[in-house]
Amino acid sequence: MKLIKELCEIHSPSGDEYQMKDFILKYINKEKNKWLKVPKIIQGDEMQDCLMLVFGKPRTAIFAHMDSIGFTAKYNNEIIKIGSPVVEEGTQVVGKDKNGKINSKITIREKNGVKSYHLVDREIIPGTSLTFKVNYRENKDFIQSSYLDNRLGVWNALKVAETLENGIICFTCWEEHNGGSVGYLAKNIYENYSVKQALISDITWITNGVKHGKGAVISMRDSAIPRQSFIRKIIKLAEQSKIPFQIEVENSGGSDGNSLQSSSYPFDWCFIGAPEDFVHSPNEKVHKEDIISMLELYKYLMVKL
Repeated sequence: MKLIKELCEIHSPSGDEYQMKDFILKYINKEKNKWLKVPKIIQGDEMQDCLMLVFGKPRTAIFAHMDSIGFTAKYNNEIIKIGSPVVEEGTQVVGKDKNGKINSKITIREKNGVKSYHLVDREIIPGTSLTFKVNYRENKDFIQSSYLDNRLGVWNALKVAETLENGIICFTCWEEHNGGSVGYLAKNIYENYSVKQALISDITWITNGVKHGKGAVISMRDSAIPRQSFIRKIIKLAEQSKIPFQIEVENSGGSDGNSLQSSSYPFDWCFIGAPEDFVHSPNEKVHKEDIISMLELYKYLMVKL
C-alpha cells in the first residue's frame, strides 16, 4: 500500500488541489501503458484543477475527490478551518509560505464560549493553507493516518483504472468545503458521453450499524437521498458478486453525490466506500479487508452496470 502512503503525504486541502492533480497526472502517464486500456485524459482551464479519464464506451462514472480538510492562516497566527477538521490542543500542522516550511502546533483559545485556533510558531503569512502532519501507520489489519478520506477513494479509482475497459473516472475538487466542481463535470459527462449514472469513491464512518472488517459500505442515504431504485439495483448486483459489503442508512454527512444530485443533469448515483474511525482527525483508521472489498465491488460494478 505504498501508493496510499504517498497520496496521504501530498498537500491538497480544498482550494489547493493542484499538487494532488499533478501527482495523479504523473502517476497516470507513468502507468497507463500497463493498463488494460489507455484512457483519454481530459484536463485544462475548463476543468480547473479537476482531471477526467475516459475509457472505451463509458456507461458509468466514478467520482473521487482529491481535496482534504485543513486550515487557512488568518491574521496574527489565528487559523480557520477548511471543512470540518477535528482539533485538539497541540495538534501538529504543516505547510509552506514564502518564508519557508511550517511545522507548528495548534493552541486553542476560548472567549465568551467561542473557540479560536492559533499557531505557536513563527508568524504565518495570511492566506497560507495548512494540513495535519501525517503519521502513517500500518499493521496486519489496519492502516491509520490523516487524510485516508479521501486518499483511499483516489487510490481506489487509480486501481480500478488498471483493468477498466469502459467508464469515466473524475478526480474532483472542494468536496470537503461545500463542493463546486461536480456540476461542470456532470455537464461534460452527460452532454459529451450520455453517461447518467455514477459511483462515489469516498470514505464513510464507523457507526453503531457499520463495523470494521465487514466490507465496504453501500450507502442508501445520508443527508441526501439518491434514487432508491438505483440503490436497490446496486445492492442486488453486490449480492450476486458475493463480495462482502455493509448497508449504511444515516441522516447526516454528504459527498460529491450531493452535488451531483443538485446539478441540472439526471444522474443516478451511489456512495460506496470503506468505513473509517476517528473521522477528520490525524488518526483516521480503516480495516484492510474493507479496502479490498471496496476495490473489488468497484471492479465488479463497472462491468455490470
